[in-house]
Amino acid sequence: MEPRPERLTADDFQRLLDVSRETQDKFDRYAALLTKWTAAINLISPRSLPDLWRRHFLDSAQLRSYLPPAPAPRSILDLGSGGGFPGLVLALLGCGHVHLVESDQRKAVFLQEVVRETGAAATVHPIRLESLEAFPVDVVTCRAFASLPKILAQAERFLLPEPGQEGATGLFLKGRNVDQELTDAGKRWRLRIERFESITDPEGRILRLKLLSVEDRAP
Repeated sequence: MEPRPERLTADDFQRLLDVSRETQDKFDRYAALLTKWTAAINLISPRSLPDLWRRHFLDSAQLRSYLPPAPAPRSILDLGSGGGFPGLVLALLGCGHVHLVESDQRKAVFLQEVVRETGAAATVHPIRLESLEAFPVDVVTCRAFASLPKILAQAERFLLPEPGQEGATGLFLKGRNVDQELTDAGKRWRLRIERFESITDPEGRILRLKLLSVEDRAP
């Protein structure tokens, strides 16, 4: 994938991701719904709409390159999905079945509408993450959801490995504060971490991690 393109069009996105016309039609429908609904509810910043294909769609789609191998179908848990980034993008790219967790009821209705209109392989959970009963997943994703320590605190039960197993992979889009967040997280959790540069944001980083153990459960 080419690094850090400037403002993209839908055609640029299709070329960079090498998706079929059918898949691109689904993304076009998603973009139209996102633009319409953003006028009424805070899905994304209205100022980012002119650069929607780079700022949101490509930013999310780059995670596809870092997904771990998994038996089909891969199960992905997306935290605080909001407007569907990155989870719904990964679902439309055929990366697996995505569980979209969004407690804001209006945003959850939006996500359900996009799933219905596009046929995305996704399930919307309109509840808070702490109320979601744990189930096996291969990958946990999020974007602009919370600091890394808060993500780990809430997603720990999905990420911790069972005896003799690997555990889920965390795949998180982070910004300029990533170093401090990693330092803070290291006080409580033992992690195996890989870092990659974002292709859409010079200050952005992608974290791919495994939660190995909880070192300190004190608040």
